[in-house]
Order: sequence, then C-alpha cells, then structure tokens
Amino acid sequence: MDRDNWLEILQVILRNPVRTILASIGVAWGIMMLILMVGAGNGLENGVKQEFEGTATNSMFMWTMSTSMPYKGFKQGRSVELNNSDVEFIRRNIPQVGVVAPRNQLGGWRGGNNVVHGTKTGAFNVYGDSPDFIQVEPLEIIQGRYLNEGDIREYRKICVIGTQVKNVLYQSGETVLGSYIEISGVNFQVVGIFKSTKTGEDAEEDQQSIFVPFSTFQRAFHMGDQVGWLSMLSADGYSIPEMQEAVYSALKARKSIHPDDQRAFGSWNLQERMEELNTIFGAFDIVGFFMGFLVLLAGIIGIVNIMLITVKERTKEFGIRRALGATPFQVMRQVIQETLFITSIAGMLGMIMGVGLLELVNSLMDSGGETGSFKNPGVDWRVVAFALAAMIVCGAFAGMLPAFRAVAIKPVDALRSDG
Repeated sequence: MDRDNWLEILQVILRNPVRTILASIGVAWGIMMLILMVGAGNGLENGVKQEFEGTATNSMFMWTMSTSMPYKGFKQGRSVELNNSDVEFIRRNIPQVGVVAPRNQLGGWRGGNNVVHGTKTGAFNVYGDSPDFIQVEPLEIIQGRYLNEGDIREYRKICVIGTQVKNVLYQSGETVLGSYIEISGVNFQVVGIFKSTKTGEDAEEDQQSIFVPFSTFQRAFHMGDQVGWLSMLSADGYSIPEMQEAVYSALKARKSIHPDDQRAFGSWNLQERMEELNTIFGAFDIVGFFMGFLVLLAGIIGIVNIMLITVKERTKEFGIRRALGATPFQVMRQVIQETLFITSIAGMLGMIMGVGLLELVNSLMDSGGETGSFKNPGVDWRVVAFALAAMIVCGAFAGMLPAFRAVAIKPVDALRSDG
C-alpha cells in the first residue's frame, strides 16, 4: 500500500494511455462476455422452467400405443386401450399412485370443434375430466366453480371455460355463469371460468380449453367407457419411476402384454423433463464459462505482450534499481502489481458492463410484457465471485512472464542499454 509505489504504477500506465486502453479492452470484453453468456443461459433456463410451474412436480401422463412383441397368442402390433375399469383397478390396487385422473379430448391439437354461443362460434379444446385433475394441473377459478363428484355421478351437462373462450364467445358485460354453450350439437351450462397458472404459449393453450365432467363427456360424445389417457400423481413416499414401474407392470399383466414390451405404453413426467433440462442447461453454463474464459485469455495475452514491451522500454530503469540495491523480488513485485492493476480495473469495468446490460435487458423485457421462453436473465453472485477470482489469478499469471523477463536482465547489461 506504499503511496509512492502506486503513483509510480499510475505514471507508467499513463505514459502510454492508448496502448494501455487497447490492451484493457480485451480483458473487459472477456469478463463481460462471460457474464452475458451465463446470464443469457440463466434467462433461457428460467423461461423454460417457468412453463412447467403450473404442473405438479410428481405428475405423470400415460397413454396407450401398440404392442411390439407377441404374447399369449396375441400378435405383435395389437392396439391397447384403456377403459373405466382400468382406472378403478389402478385406484384400488396400486399404492404407488396417489391420484389418477382419466381424460378424454374432443378434437386434436389446439382443438377443431365448433363451439357455439348465440351468433358466435369458436374452435377450442374440449376435455372430459374428473375433479382430481385440478390437483395435477392447478387452475385459478376466477368465477364460479370447478367440476365436482356430483357432476360425475349425475352426468351433469355443465362445463368450465377458459378466459379466452369467454372473450371469444361472449360480449363485454354479458352474463356468463348460468348461460349455455353448444359443443358439437350438445348444450352445456357454464358453471365456472378459469385462468391458467402457467405462462407463455402453454397458458394461452389452457385458456382456450373447456372442461366437462368425464362421465358426461363419454355419454354425450358416444365414447362408451373409453379412456384417452391418464394423469397421475405419485403417492407420498414414492418416486415417479417407482409409480411408473408399478402401473406398467400391473397393466401389462391385466392387458396380456409381454412384460418386456417397451412400446405398449407411452408416458411423460415432469421429473424426467426437469432432469433433462438441468443437464442441458448445465452444459450451457459450462460452454458459457469456457467461451468467456477463452475471450478473457485472449485479453490477458494482449496485456502480457504490452507488459513485455513495457519491460523492454524500462530496461535501464530496472538496471538502475538493481544497482541501487533493489532485489529481484522487488522488481518482480513491481511488474506484477502493474499487470494486476491493469487487469483488475479492466475486469471491473467488464463486470459492470455485463451486469448493466443484463439489467437493461430485464427492464426492457418487463416493460415489453410477455417474452416467451426467456425470463429474468441474470447471474448468481457466485458467478461474479468466480469471474473476479479468475480475473485476479489471470492478472497475476499475466505479470509473471514480464516480471521474469525484467529480473533476467543483469544490472550491468541493463545500464549499458539504450532502452
């Protein structure tokens, strides 16, 4: 902390300000890019994971496909179907399942069904659901109510509609609850309006949906006892893989499917998707750190070259220092301090610019509304600490080569130098 020592460092730096600034730009750019790449990766991760917030973390969705192996006289390629009795079987015999909610859907992706109210029509997804489904994918009921067990038992022709359905079919100020809509020729009374708890496209898709009681759906649309797919929650104390294995094994035995057949059932669960996403975004972080470090390294090399030139220009100065009694360590310390000072200042500026740009992006996104699968780009304090540590270490190493070059010159030779 010697004042004279720091004044001397500043004099050396200000002696060639343009050269010092150009060398510092590389380090500042490297730190800034490291922060920006990690921050952008975090923004993408936040956006993608936020899309799953409206689904229970212990949920699994299961459907049937075709067999891929012959078994007990049945040929390969046999279609597998689920029905109401399978749902009751799962509820009573598989303790790993906490909640099972059968589902049916009218139409395909984004719906293709004519829904009519008065003179207005729309195409929406229509689902047959049970009251338990709201535990798998929570919904915010903003008016009225959701489905209940009485609706299932009594085959009530009622429905719960999304906010987008309301906006399309009803005029502003028109009474919605208690009114009727016609779905594929069948009238249903609206008893509730919901808003999705998800974000982005998933929320928009949900809010263009209509829910009717599962039993009513089967009867009104001539589905018999057919079940399209199952939404399930694992019971307390059981993991998703344990529940999946138990359900698969039980249904394979019940449907005469080969125990090793991997194609008879399909499934999707949030736990597996989150693990995959964590792996992917972990790789993004590594790539971001690596690329940022390479850019930083390029800047450090630039500073090393500048310091080597500076040492050569100060050859006689170092010779005089040595002749007056300065030790090699003192000379090395002086050169390393100068290099570390330049690197630290440049790195701090790069960190400020990186964090500032991320804050600017956040502000623009907040004022711009919905941003899809990109939310709150930012960096953890540990990333900033890592960048600071990397900067200090790189600065110290950057000064080593010029420092060794400075002490390698013999005092007598240095005094004879014209540099």
